[in-house]
Amino acid sequence: MSDEPQPQPQPQQPNRGWASGAPEAAGKAKKPKRPKRTGWRRLIPTWRIVLSTVVIGLLLVVGGFFLGYHLVQIPAANALATKQSNVYLYADGTVLARDGEVNRESVGLARISKDAQHAVLAAEDRDFYTESAIDPMAMVRAGWNTATGKGKQSGSTITQQYVKNYYLAQEQTVTRKVKEFFISIKLDREKSKDEILEGYLNTSFFGRGAYGIQSAAQAYFGVDAKDLTAAQGAYLASLLNAPSQYDVVAHPENRPAAEARWNYVMNGMVDKGWLSASDRAAAKFPKPKQSTISTNMSGQRGYVVNIVRKYLIENGIVDEEELGRGGYRITTTLQKDKQDAFVEAVDDKLMSQLDKKERKVDTYVRAGGASVDPKTGKVVAMYNGIDYVKQYTPNATRRDFQVGSTFKPFVFTSAVENHSETQSGRTINPNTRYDGTSERPVQGWAGGRYAPENEDQRDYGHVTVREATDKSINAVYAQMAVDVGSDKVMQTAIDLGLSKNTPELTPSPSIALGVATASPLDMAEAYATLANHGRHSTYTLVEKVMKDGKQEVELPERREHQAVSREAADTTTSVLRSVVQNGTASAAQAVGRPAAAKTGTAEEDTAAWFAGYTPDLATVVAVMGQDPKTAAHKSLYGAMGLARINGGGAPAEIWSQYTRNALEGEPAADFDLQLQAGADVTAPPSSDASDEPGDGDESGSSDPDASSTGDEDGSGSDTPGDSGSSTPPGDSGGTESDPPSTGGGTPGSGGPSTEPGPTGGGDSGGDDSSNGGTDPGGGDTDGAGGGDTDTGFPGIPVTPRRQ
Repeated sequence: MSDEPQPQPQPQQPNRGWASGAPEAAGKAKKPKRPKRTGWRRLIPTWRIVLSTVVIGLLLVVGGFFLGYHLVQIPAANALATKQSNVYLYADGTVLARDGEVNRESVGLARISKDAQHAVLAAEDRDFYTESAIDPMAMVRAGWNTATGKGKQSGSTITQQYVKNYYLAQEQTVTRKVKEFFISIKLDREKSKDEILEGYLNTSFFGRGAYGIQSAAQAYFGVDAKDLTAAQGAYLASLLNAPSQYDVVAHPENRPAAEARWNYVMNGMVDKGWLSASDRAAAKFPKPKQSTISTNMSGQRGYVVNIVRKYLIENGIVDEEELGRGGYRITTTLQKDKQDAFVEAVDDKLMSQLDKKERKVDTYVRAGGASVDPKTGKVVAMYNGIDYVKQYTPNATRRDFQVGSTFKPFVFTSAVENHSETQSGRTINPNTRYDGTSERPVQGWAGGRYAPENEDQRDYGHVTVREATDKSINAVYAQMAVDVGSDKVMQTAIDLGLSKNTPELTPSPSIALGVATASPLDMAEAYATLANHGRHSTYTLVEKVMKDGKQEVELPERREHQAVSREAADTTTSVLRSVVQNGTASAAQAVGRPAAAKTGTAEEDTAAWFAGYTPDLATVVAVMGQDPKTAAHKSLYGAMGLARINGGGAPAEIWSQYTRNALEGEPAADFDLQLQAGADVTAPPSSDASDEPGDGDESGSSDPDASSTGDEDGSGSDTPGDSGSSTPPGDSGGTESDPPSTGGGTPGSGGPSTEPGPTGGGDSGGDDSSNGGTDPGGGDTDGAGGGDTDTGFPGIPVTPRRQ
């Protein structure tokens, strides 16, 4: 064995190449192997994984953003956001009533005070005008402010809140949040900041049922949004955060929290330079008014809303469907002080005198009235009933009660207008003498015998037209209607202001006694024409209409024309002034200024009227009888504990108190009259006339078998003193004779009325339906439309028992 040492085996080197057995490059250093991750390190992702995840995530976010932006469209506004009430205002701009279920009135940004705008910005989004629609920092800032006690602030921008209010529902879901996000971005690109702020202020909920800052300003402070102060605006802005909790009237225990929120808003306004430090120091926490339970349509509100709505629709001012959508701000012609005065007068002179527990007839009493400015035709006040929710029929506009002797002035106006003459050819003027004998058949009427009663069947003998008007003598005026021509009388009434569709307004002698059933508003319009020297302005109830607080709706052009000559209107006024001084309207003297008026009572005392005017105000009042259960017309005998209700009683007293208060502080104007020739001289009273006028309104059908009292033509036989020196130049004076007419029978009435309701019946054939039944009343047995039961003469309205 050799002693040489043997070579030792060398350790095998690992293969460093990519392929097995590949030789290593000469001279290249060997790279150490990366140690394996062990333990907790295996849980941490490598930077490669992190980077890959971030890149993929960003791609998904960007892709999702663009996909969502294109898929989510700006939707139509939700139903609640566009639903508004219509607001009805008095002429001075104060709120009269609101209709609709949602208390919202949208207004333009210009009609919201800058202080209120800044207060909302300070409360909700102080960087609104400089930030984008989506501000992630706002969410962080809101959370920090809340955590540090600086006041709770919404994490959403005003744009986002507006989108939620106007376009989306209020549910807190991921879907809604995603939609809100994309719609806000799109909206910010399509609308200006002012438009978005305006929308937000009109859609936000402030508590007390108020949506929008205009309704909130009224609900909490009784002012319009344009008049809100910084302190008031800050309070309303505070409510956006917690409407019910921060109402210090409803929750006085939460006042400290409400004040803290208010201070936060006020200080924010100072920080942004919207409010000076001195004004901030002087500001005090405002005191909201007491919360009132919504009365909706109670009192006079419901009546007015329905009457104005009907006026707007019938005159083509606003379409019914559009009005139903809401958003209209309607300024009426009604004046609050006069409206209040009307209600007070009815309460004082009528309603407070009723005893419904002790007197059943007192439960029948209703009242209605209307007051018109003669110079403009504007309706300044109405009375429709004690409460719309209790008595829904609007008494100022209903056309189902006879107007009685308040119609007689239209007959005389027509006589002067048409230069009419008596049967013997004498011109009719205030001093023309007629036979005032009760149940005296009218002459010159071809339709059959017609002989109306005077009140209590009084005989007045030969009287002048002025005296006949003072005492409301039916016999005289029935004859005058025939002398003028009943068709001409009807046309004059229409020219003065009555609707041509007035029920029972037909050409016959009974037209003079007021069988027509015009409304108090109709009659006020006609009397206003007399007060305005014969110039007629169609009445108007609306001064201005705005849509959504921006667009003004065009109103019909005001039209005025000379309906009758000034001579005819003014001569009628002179006669009606005598009724106040010497006749049945003497209660009107209590107004303390020049007045002209006429009383009237319907058949069987179912209604009593007083129609009168001063140079500045024409007003008509009616007291009506209606069964509250059956709606039938009812007599008012015994009402208020009196034997009867007539025009010179409660209606005249209501008229006087209302007119006196409505015109308080205004100078007492006198009538400037241009009279018919001879009308400026008053003939002496007739020697054979009764000196007792009574209430002067009763009339009725004569006994068909009663004999005539003479051959008078309506002015009576010539008697000493009836002509000659007692008659001024130009006066027709005197009386003459014509052959009496023949024929018998009492004219009947009947005929349809305008509103549905039961028929009241009655011995006259009149329709006593309270709401205008369509069936004729009793007394028409031959189907001739109100013909006489004995002779069957058609088309002659019955004479009411009382006028």
